[in-house]
Parts: sequence; C-alpha cells; structure tokens
Amino acid sequence: EVRVVEFGGGLGQPGGSLRLSCATTGFTFVDYTICWLRQAPGKEREAVACIAPVNGATWLRDQGRFTIVSDNDRSTAFLQMNRLKPEDSGIYSCAVAALDTVHHIPPDDFDYWGQGTVVTVSS
Repeated sequence: EVRVVEFGGGLGQPGGSLRLSCATTGFTFVDYTICWLRQAPGKEREAVACIAPVNGATWLRDQGRFTIVSDNDRSTAFLQMNRLKPEDSGIYSCAVAALDTVHHIPPDDFDYWGQGTVVTVSS
C-alpha cells in the first residue's frame, strides 16, 4: 500500500523557518520524483520544490529561501523554508510522480498525493 504523509506544518513567523517532511512507503522511492505543491486561499495550486532522489536533482520556485533534500534510506523528502513570508501560507502537499524530471510537472501527472499540511505565516 502506498502512503504519502506530510509532517511539519503549522504557524511560522515572518522571517522565520519551517521544515516540512514527506514520509513515503509502498513504492521504490528513488524511481520517482518527489514534489511539494502549495495552494493558497483563492489561488491555483503551484509547485514549490521538486527532487529526484536517484541523483539529487532539484527544482525550486524560490532558490534563495527554499531547499529540498531527500533521505533515500528513509524514503522521506524534506522542504526547508527560510525567511518566511505571509504569502508562503497555504496547504502544502507532497506529491509523487513516476517521471525522470523535476521541471514543469502538471498536477495531473502525479501518481500519489499526501493529505496536505497547513502552513500559516503570520505574526
């Protein structure tokens, strides 16, 4: 059974940091691309970061503030968000795609999704 579970959402302070975790089971982690997508209230869902665990290739919407890494032994991907802004608020979902790219993956191309975790950036 495939499971994709997010951890680490919550309230962040402007200028602060949050670390989200995406723990997975049920598939061969390194054969997939792992992405974080965000949906803010009233806005369309957008990709925030992707990683190909097989070679560490990454794509980041904001290279100066966000980092994505994977722990392949634990089949887990992590999104580190620094210098948080209120516009970073939204529902963050971890999604998994059986693709060999980290770029421009349409939402319909993801095979598995987590339930999402809410991030609120506010003082």
